[in-house]
Amino acid sequence: MNWKRPVERVGGAAINRVKTGIGLFSILVQTLRGAIRGRRPKGEVVNQMYVIGNKSLLFVAVTMGFVGMVMVYQSCLQLGKITGDLSQVGPEFVKLLVQDFGPTITCLMLATRVGAGIAAEVGSMKVTEQVDALRMSGVTPVDYLIVPRFLAALVMTFVLCVFGCLVAYIAGGFTAWASFDVNPVTFFDVSRVDYLDVGLGTTKALLCGTAIPIISGFCGLRAQGSSEGVGWATTAAVIGSSLAVIVIAFIISSVGLFLIKAGF
Repeated sequence: MNWKRPVERVGGAAINRVKTGIGLFSILVQTLRGAIRGRRPKGEVVNQMYVIGNKSLLFVAVTMGFVGMVMVYQSCLQLGKITGDLSQVGPEFVKLLVQDFGPTITCLMLATRVGAGIAAEVGSMKVTEQVDALRMSGVTPVDYLIVPRFLAALVMTFVLCVFGCLVAYIAGGFTAWASFDVNPVTFFDVSRVDYLDVGLGTTKALLCGTAIPIISGFCGLRAQGSSEGVGWATTAAVIGSSLAVIVIAFIISSVGLFLIKAGF
């Protein structure tokens, strides 16, 4: 049996993964440097905030509204069978929503919509040689293409996470009142939410807002060929961004659990 080819394939795949990681880290460093230096097209950040934020409002509102209704309905249904006491559904729901579900689900939705959009735009410019034209004009592609989207995504991801949490909370409260006659005053009790919960949710939103445009822009810049390359870049951006959101949420939740056990 010839072991040379399997070893070469495994080694080649490992080398490609290392090169991809190095390239992604390089894009991250260049993006942060460009954001600090302020070298970006005038008005492009505001335009990207509209594209990322305003055009995602309905998508986030509908999805988070249904998520809030389903979670509260199932919680009330199961608790009604066990204890019959539904007074703690609202306080525990908002705590879980702020700390974990709100930012995570919202960022997963943005990874599909925003990540695909960034990768498609940058990838189209790459395969039509517009990126090469920027380099020939003395413009750094990362500063021109990724930095504005990075700054806009960083701000609007946080805003959309807050918006999504509010929509889910209100939809859940309406479901509890309409389906199980839970007093809205009892449901909308935020006394259980503390600074640690808000800090964990904010950290997830900001880190995911950093990861989505970086990974998507990186995939777009790696597009090759024609429309097939753009399709590959878009698919890779959605998969990579979604995986990054899940990993970030897991790590931050683990850190939060450690802090809770430590008494913070």
